Amino acid sequence: MSEKKSATYNTKQGNLILECFKKNKGIHLTIDDILSYLKQNNTPVGVTTVYRHLQKLSESGIITKYNVDLDSGACYQYTERDCKMHFHLKCTKCNELFHSECSYLQTVQDHIFSHHGFTVDNTRTVFYGLCQNCLRSTKKGSKNEK
Repeated sequence: MSEKKSATYNTKQGNLILECFKKNKGIHLTIDDILSYLKQNNTPVGVTTVYRHLQKLSESGIITKYNVDLDSGACYQYTERDCKMHFHLKCTKCNELFHSECSYLQTVQDHIFSHHGFTVDNTRTVFYGLCQNCLRSTKKGSKNEK
């Protein structure tokens, strides 16, 4: 692990916020998720304090901040890999955000750069649609209606 990842925060709130991310590896957390976790651990913290710790964790590379769309608040994820190297898929039904490590999308990104001289910021590139589970449940629901 890099030095960035070894950064520690010596406050109870900072340690609990980091613990929340470590316990939820692979999950994108919102401010509300973090506030709820802190409250459940009998450490209610103000929103400003949480944002301040998220900023520090993000700057140190421990978490990654995602701005999925203009209507939603940001979400955050414990950084286990470099999210600049893949695209994201967001389900419009369950709101889950997925990482897509697809060689075809990398080919598209390479094409955009080589033919259009434009570099895509994958941390802000999101494709919207339905995930497999929601698509399956939507299809089941439409069969039952017939």
